[in-house]
Amino acid sequence: MSKALSRRSFLKVGIVGGLALATAGGIYRLTRAPEVPHRFVLDDGAHKVLAAIAPVILAGALRPGPADVQASVERTKGAILGLPLRTQKEIQDLFALLTLAPARRFLAGLPDDWANAKQEDVAAFLQSWRMHRIGMLQTAYHALHDLVVGPWYADESTWASIGYPGPIKELS
Repeated sequence: MSKALSRRSFLKVGIVGGLALATAGGIYRLTRAPEVPHRFVLDDGAHKVLAAIAPVILAGALRPGPADVQASVERTKGAILGLPLRTQKEIQDLFALLTLAPARRFLAGLPDDWANAKQEDVAAFLQSWRMHRIGMLQTAYHALHDLVVGPWYADESTWASIGYPGPIKELS
C-alpha cells in the first residue's frame, strides 16, 4: 500500500509543480514588455564565423588572401541589414549559438575556435548541416549559404569568376 501511496503522492506533486510553473510562466509573460527587435550587429564572434564559412562556401570564387574574405563578410553583413528586424534577430541568434564553444563543438563538430578552424572541418560541418535529418539545421545551412552566396554574386565585380557577362544590354 505504501508504494501506491508514494506513486500517488509523486503524481500529485508533479501535477501541482507543473501547474505552478505554468502559472509563473504566464505571469512572467504578462508582466514583461515585449522584446523589440534590434538591428544585426556583426560582433567579433560573428565576424570569425563568417570569415571561416565564406571561403568554404565560395571555394574557387575567392582569390587567395584576406581581401576577398573581408569583402564577402561585409557584403553578407549588408545583406543581413536589408532583412526584416525579426529575421536579423534570428540570424544574430544563430551566430551567437555558433560562437559558443560548447554549441560549436556539439552542433558544428569543430574543436577549434572559428579563427583557427581548418577549411576541411568547416566544409564537413556545412555538409553535415546540409544533409542533417533535423530540418532546422538544414534551414540554418541554407540561410548561411544564401547569405554568403547571394551578396557575393550580386556584385558586378564577381560575375567574371562564373563567366556571367552581365545583363543583356538590349533589355536594360
